[in-house]
Formats: sequence, C-alpha cells, structure tokens
Amino acid sequence: MFNKSFASMALALFASSAVAQVDYEVTITNITPGQTFTPQLVVTHPGDAIIFRLGEPASPELEMLAESGDTGPLTNALSGVAMDITTIPGLLGPGEQASVVVSGNPGHGFVSVAAMMIPTNDSFVAMNRMKLPRSGAVQQMVPAYDAGTEYNDQNCANIPGPTCGGEGNSPGPNDTDEGFVHIGNGMHELGDEDAQGNQLIDPKTYDWRNSVARITVRRMQ
Repeated sequence: MFNKSFASMALALFASSAVAQVDYEVTITNITPGQTFTPQLVVTHPGDAIIFRLGEPASPELEMLAESGDTGPLTNALSGVAMDITTIPGLLGPGEQASVVVSGNPGHGFVSVAAMMIPTNDSFVAMNRMKLPRSGAVQQMVPAYDAGTEYNDQNCANIPGPTCGGEGNSPGPNDTDEGFVHIGNGMHELGDEDAQGNQLIDPKTYDWRNSVARITVRRMQ
C-alpha cells in the first residue's frame, strides 16, 4: 500500500501544491444507536494515497486501528505523504459530534477519516478519499467497514473498550476471518455467553444499519 514509487509521486504532488493549502473544518457525527467511535484519525492527502481498498486485504496499520483503535501506526505510515494529519482524542458516543481543523489543497487534496467502532471485533467507520471542496461545505454519509482481520465472534474477551475490556489487536493469521476489507454487516444474535462465560455482544443494543456517521467538510477561508 505504501510503496516507494507511490510515496515519491505523492510527495512531489504535495511539494508543488503546498503553498495553496487552506484550512478545513471536519465534523464527525455518530448516528448509530449504540456504537462508540474510538479516537478519530483525520488526514488530508494527495489523490494517490488511500487508506484501504474494498475487496483487498487490510494493511497491518489498518488492522491495528480496526481491532484496537490505535491510530498511531496508520499515522506513521501516512506521515510522509499527508498534507496534514491528526487524531481527535476521546471516544465519540451515539449522537455525539466532534470537529477538528486541518489544512489541505482545494485543487489537489483529499480527506480521509477512520476510527474503530466499539464494541466490535474489527469494524471501523471511515470516509475514504473524499475530494476537498473548493468552496463551501460538503457532507457525506459513511458506512461501517469490516477489516476482515478478525473473526466476528462478538466475544467481549476479544473486544477492547469500556464495554468489554478485552483484547485488542490479535496479530497473526486467523483461518476464520474474511481476509479482505468489506462493508460491515452489523451485529448478530449469537447468544449471551460463550462456553467460558465471556459476554457476547447483544445486537439489540449495539447493532447498526448503514450509514453510521455523517461527516461534514467545510472550507474556512
């Protein structure tokens, strides 16, 4: 995903357009009834950069975000090509809204957003490569995605965060996961507990129907 030729093209584009950067306000609204978003990664970047492609395996950096909510590895991977990159701290609960100001190029720039959804195994909310508006504001309703890196057992032993407090990232192959990024299909009725007594997430409270977030990008200058 982040090869040298890709990075060199993106850096050249960034260098040629850096003087034209302006500020944008990015506002994320959680529109799910029960899911919470972990700290939200917001990045502006050239068009060559992309966080993921549907139908293809997730990068290790995206896997970390989708399974544990850690934006650090993806931030590091994108830092060489990003126009601007930041993480909005704190959890974003149902019905809540968070905003941040980032800079980007209205002629060549794009904006992407990503955060884990908890409590899930490896589902995440994302806006993947939306073009920055030349003026005014644009709004996008975005779905939940599944990283395809962990089996969706809805088992609290395998889910981090305040609801479950379980394990986050679980590196290594898992022959029961899907193996590629795809549209998330919500929570399912799997019972209350596993054989060891671990809580299984109840879809009655935590299920969703896409879209899961409304994201507004407004040019400020």
